[in-house]
Amino acid sequence: MHETLDVVWWITAVELPVMGGLFWLIVRLRKEAQDAVEALRLRAETTGAQVRESLAAYKLEVAKTYVSVSTLKDVEKRLTDHLLRIEHKLERVCADGGAR
Repeated sequence: MHETLDVVWWITAVELPVMGGLFWLIVRLRKEAQDAVEALRLRAETTGAQVRESLAAYKLEVAKTYVSVSTLKDVEKRLTDHLLRIEHKLERVCADGGAR
C-alpha cells in the first residue's frame, strides 16, 4: 500500500504539473508560430502587391517610351540623308575653294 501511495503521490505532485506545464508550453509555442506565419503571410502579400504595382508602372513607362523598329529606321534614314547632304556641301565647298 505504501508503494502505491508513493506512485500516486509522484503522479499527483510531480508528473501532472510537469505535463500541464509542457502542454501549456506547446500551446503557447504553437500560437506564437501561427502568429509568426500569419505576419509573414501578410508581409509577403504586401510585398507581392508592391512588386506587381512596380511592374505595372514599369510596363506603362516602357510602353510610353518604346520606339518601334519602323520609327527607328525612319529616323536613321533621315539622319543618313542629312549627313549625305552635308557631305556633298562640304565637297562642293572644298572643290570651289581649291579652284580659287
